[in-house]
Amino acid sequence: MRRIKFYSKAFIVPSYKTLLQPLKLLLHRAPELLSRSNKPLAMDLEELLNILVYFHLQEHSSGRAMLQELKQDDIAKKMIAPKGGLCRSTFFETLNERGVEQLMFVFQELQKRAASVLPNQYPELGNLVAVDGSLIEAVLSMHWAEYRSSAKKAKLHLGFDINHGIPKKLSLTDGNGGERPFVSHIVEPGETSVLDRGYQDHHLFDQWREDGRHFVCRIKASTKKTVLEAFADQEETGFYDAKVLLGTPGVNQSKAPVRLVGYNVDGKQFWVATDRFDLSAAQVAMIYKLRWDIEKFFGWWKRHLKVYHLIVRSEHGLMMQILGGLITYLLLAIYCREQHGEPVSISRVRELRCQIRNEAILAMGRQNRKRPPKKNKQLRNAIKPTRF
Repeated sequence: MRRIKFYSKAFIVPSYKTLLQPLKLLLHRAPELLSRSNKPLAMDLEELLNILVYFHLQEHSSGRAMLQELKQDDIAKKMIAPKGGLCRSTFFETLNERGVEQLMFVFQELQKRAASVLPNQYPELGNLVAVDGSLIEAVLSMHWAEYRSSAKKAKLHLGFDINHGIPKKLSLTDGNGGERPFVSHIVEPGETSVLDRGYQDHHLFDQWREDGRHFVCRIKASTKKTVLEAFADQEETGFYDAKVLLGTPGVNQSKAPVRLVGYNVDGKQFWVATDRFDLSAAQVAMIYKLRWDIEKFFGWWKRHLKVYHLIVRSEHGLMMQILGGLITYLLLAIYCREQHGEPVSISRVRELRCQIRNEAILAMGRQNRKRPPKKNKQLRNAIKPTRF
């Protein structure tokens, strides 16, 4: 087992150390970050994570702005920058060429830690994973991010653990990447995927059931329905609830029957298909309503951690940036729960930013008092008594 020096710098800020403490248990097990030449690494995995978390926590809008701060701001220089400093070329080379394997390991392990710390809000509904895609604006020089001839976009495919309110799994494609195939990659057997209408696919419904993956998916109102058994009277319960086959026979009809729940909200009709016959119609409707949690996460994450402000243009680099943002969110989720007993909020994040800076200023003051002032050599010679 290789030895890891965790935050060995003399300059330590208690709140920031507490935030990053969950990483301490992971770094010695993470794949080693290696140089691809005889030249030694300018920063190790610990320092790379420190920089990426600081970037997202402080809402930097560009990599250059952060690098300038690491050089010119005394607090950032002592608390964040590697001991030998950090030049622009080294930082961007690292993001574009290495580190995805290491950050993916850290993300997956942190996700498990967060799930063990945060309360399970809906144990009676089983393990719920909302799956959705989010487009990321790209620049025309990002040739891999295909979308339209006049625009480039990438797409993040994310699984969101609804029970604990944290991201779970991810994949990155160009903007035209299909969303449906990623459900099997993101959702484990025994879990229930919660999906919007864009994921409706009757053949995939059959495949997911064969693989042991459950689903709750809104479908189009115009979908053809062949009723096999009605479970409830809609006039009495407020819900349409029946066992049906979806689709047109001989064209796209599902092989296995599914449960179809229909209901109205403020005059808007919803049709939700599922293989969960063990739940009530009200619980199925509630599960689909919880899909909104992933939309709220995307909005908060993008707005307050600036994760979509591009600092690199390669697919590898963008994956590094996204993983850094997800790791930061998980650290904040663990911190807010353990220190305050509540979920992540922007007010707590702002409070943490202020606390880190205040503690850093105090620590710098203490260090300066411990060091005796350096006397100017010429001044010492000038005041040296003359002997005759």
